[in-house]
Amino acid sequence: MPAALISVVITTYNRPDALTAVVEACFAQDDLGFELIIADDGSGHNTRQAIAALQARAPVPLRHVWQEDQGFRAARARNLGTLEARGDYIIFLDGDCVPQRNFISQHRKLAQAGYLVQGSRILLNEQATGVVLGQHLNLHALATTEKLAWRSRGALNKVLPLLMTLPDVGRTRHRFTWRRIKSCNLAVWRTDLDKVNGFDESFLGWGHEDADLVLRLFNAGVMRKDGAFATEVFHLWHRDSPREQEMSNRAAVLQRAVDRTIMAVKGLRGSCQVGT
Repeated sequence: MPAALISVVITTYNRPDALTAVVEACFAQDDLGFELIIADDGSGHNTRQAIAALQARAPVPLRHVWQEDQGFRAARARNLGTLEARGDYIIFLDGDCVPQRNFISQHRKLAQAGYLVQGSRILLNEQATGVVLGQHLNLHALATTEKLAWRSRGALNKVLPLLMTLPDVGRTRHRFTWRRIKSCNLAVWRTDLDKVNGFDESFLGWGHEDADLVLRLFNAGVMRKDGAFATEVFHLWHRDSPREQEMSNRAAVLQRAVDRTIMAVKGLRGSCQVGT
């Protein structure tokens, strides 16, 4: 079942230079059958200015949803973006993850009823990130020789997925695994998000709200597809976020695995009773 309109929900927080690089790469896609929603976790005036400038030259619909800065609340920001979305297929993308030119078209090819697609990422080091943002470098335009050179000097953590694209064969997974769950590049049908009440806004602070979503989707019967060697994004370097609540968030997810929880405590439809 091919996706019609795709909604790309991009989370951001006070990093307008990175956000601009991500959105401009979205503008350069070879498939423009999508809309963009910036899900803003409380950024200030500089980000608002950057988004306004992007809206003025956007080749696709671009909207901005914002919530007050009350600490790391990525789950709620993504839910706000989802509620604003008009597409039947949602791609969650972080505001520091620059997509390749075929990002949307590859996600569209992999979209399949009953599955989410876990996308892949290539990590850039601090120096390479400075070059990209400082020189407004178009990463999707890098030649093969340049990609190999960047890899040889450690600017990229891997390069092979940038050099070849694999077909949609053997990508489906029917057993749950915690490995490689990343909401920085994650595609989910809107109807499946509705089944589980979206991201759980009771997860505050950095960590594991993405694992919680994928676990609850699995409990609801939504399986996973691997998007590696098709959907890579360039993840710009950044300092780690404070992680004071990581352990408590992780403990909550592990308990939900035991309980086979499906519904978010507080999600797209507000508060729900936890359980199956």
